[in-house]
Amino acid sequence: MGVHVVYETHATTEDNENGIATGWLPGRLSEAGRLQAAELGQRRRGTGVAAVYASDLARAVETARIAFGDSDIPVHLDARLRECDYGRLNGAPVTDVAAQRRRCIDEPFPGGQSYRDVVDSTRSFLADLTGDHDGQTVVLVSHSANRWALQHLLDGTPLEDLVDAPFDWRPGWDFTLPVAPDA
Repeated sequence: MGVHVVYETHATTEDNENGIATGWLPGRLSEAGRLQAAELGQRRRGTGVAAVYASDLARAVETARIAFGDSDIPVHLDARLRECDYGRLNGAPVTDVAAQRRRCIDEPFPGGQSYRDVVDSTRSFLADLTGDHDGQTVVLVSHSANRWALQHLLDGTPLEDLVDAPFDWRPGWDFTLPVAPDA
């Protein structure tokens, strides 16, 4: 059967509004972000979601808790769903990080990770997800690098195409995670 995975980006943060690349810093939702998180919950509740998995970074946690905190849908935090660690560029202007993205597909940001590292973390997470939720729908609340990892792993899109594409928000991206052959 497989797992229906719905990726949702964390809601808008104060850093997003100020052009800051938060990376592994916590970040905080803005007023607009808190409204977006509430809308996420309204959009996804009652659609058969079995569980929500969120990055353990504060902005994703806050998004998931506002969206699903008072529902019966369990919310699980997982560090493997974190944004790319930009190392010394955590908290730098988005333009500074964007200028390094293509180089950092395989080479880590200074003091941080590469996008391939995020793909590896996401692959590990998905391997666990398959065994736990076959035939179910789960929502992932995470970051841009994790969406790129999902698109790379599940749709075969080259990372080189993803890191240069402009961010185009939408209400969720749908993926199908096939059942592992030995399941």
